[in-house]
Formats: sequence, C-alpha cells, structure tokens
Amino acid sequence: MSVDAGTDQVDEPGWEVDPDDDWALAVIATVGRQLRLRREAAGMRAPDFAVAIGYGEDLVYKVEGGRRIPRPEYLDRADEVLAAGGIVAAMKEDVKKVRYPKKVRDLAQMEARAVELQLYDPVNVHGLLQTPEYARALLRMRRPRYPEDEIERGVAARTSRKAVFERDPAPELGFVQDEWTLRRRLGGTEVVRRQLEHLLMLGQLPNVEIQVMPMDREEHAGVDGGIEVLKFEDGTAVGRSPGVANGRPVTDLRQVRILELRYGIIRAQALTPRESAAFIEQLLGET
Repeated sequence: MSVDAGTDQVDEPGWEVDPDDDWALAVIATVGRQLRLRREAAGMRAPDFAVAIGYGEDLVYKVEGGRRIPRPEYLDRADEVLAAGGIVAAMKEDVKKVRYPKKVRDLAQMEARAVELQLYDPVNVHGLLQTPEYARALLRMRRPRYPEDEIERGVAARTSRKAVFERDPAPELGFVQDEWTLRRRLGGTEVVRRQLEHLLMLGQLPNVEIQVMPMDREEHAGVDGGIEVLKFEDGTAVGRSPGVANGRPVTDLRQVRILELRYGIIRAQALTPRESAAFIEQLLGET
C-alpha cells in the first residue's frame, strides 16, 4: 500500500477481477465506466480525483478500466466527491454480487436456498463455523503464500457465507468435526480459544447441531474425506465429497444417497451434540 502525499487516506488496493468470470468482468467494467463518465462530467481529471478521494491515481485508472473491484469505502468516497447523491454509493450492491470468486458465490447461493445442510470436515474447522481470526490464520498458512489483500478477500468471502445462520426460516445445520481439528493450535492459543467459544455459541442455536468425532473411535465412515449434502425445498439435493465423482458436485439421486448414508453413519459414530458441547468445553478449559 502507498500513502498519497496530499491526503491522510491510505491507498487500499482493490481486488483483481477473475479473468474467467465473465459476469464479474461485465459488472466491474460497467461500474468503472460509470465512475469515469461521472468524474469527467464533474470536470475532474483522474489525478485530481485520486487526491480528492484519498486513493492512488493508479488505482483510479484500474477501477475505471474494469481491472479492479472497488471496495465499498472507495465508492462511498467517490459519491461524496462527485456529489452523486447516493447513485455511486448504490453501486455497492452490484459490486457486492461479484466481490467474491465465482466458486464461492455459487456455493453461497446454494447455501442460501438449502433447507438442510449436512457437513463433515476432517481437515479444519468447517468454513461456516470459522471465526474471522481462524480463517485468516488458515489462509496465511497456504503455500505458496497468498498476498495480504487476497487473504482479506478470502476472509470476507467466508464471513459472508455466515448469513445462512441468520435466515428466516432457519435451515437445519448439522456439522461433524474430527477431534484433532479442534486440538490443533493453528493461529495460536488465543485464536483457538475464540474459535472454541464460537463453536459453543453456535451449538446453542436451535437449528444447529455440532458433533465431535473422537480420535479413539475404532470405526470411522469418513475415511474417504469431507462430505457436503445440501437439500432444497423442492426435494432436490446436491452433494460433494472426494470419494464420490472425484469431488465434483453431484445431483444424481443414487450418489447423493451414498453421501447421506455415509454422513448418517459418521453422525452415529460421533459424540452426541450434548456430549460434543461438553467435550469442547473441556478442550477450552485445557487451552
């Protein structure tokens, strides 16, 4: 990041547009073009506009050229400087729809329609259960390393999916976590403590069940990897697991039933939700 000499505002980098995401490219190109037209109509050169809004001139050109996704703060400031009366700021709704990678948007859209979610993650705390601090710690551990702005974009994407907990009517959410995913100190003790506290809080919601699969179990139906099964109001469902169709989403009834069967056995082998809450409290006391 750079600081413009004529302003106290930090030049926050925008987000790169996925070159394979045609819809996002079209939306951001339209937003950029509207920003440029309004700036020119106001009689402002790009360098002067950059100084006025407190962002770098290079970023202004990238946003107007449809090569960067503007952050909400950028659009708010542009609206003020251009005296647009909220018209530019309203573009945040369009940008919001494409600010996350396409695969994340697709998943979030399915989660938003699902009436039941059955989720098992044997590697980490499931994304829907992660605190921002835990998600950030995981993303920083990726190799090769992600740029910091890409990490923050990933954290924001995971956080946005948590709207599923606030839906009305609320969907039924079932999670199974392997014990070892809760015992690892990823991100440090304080990050883990807040994550465990967050699990206990979510587990108290009437539509959420969190179960722990103990490490001492001699039988475990989840050895083929994680499982996701999303069921919809019209009776259809979509599932995904590394052990079925090479991890691609499936809607075929037979394949979805295989995943449901496997998930049901995993739940039966795991601790009950009440036992799991007591177990997490014990881990929290040891952390």
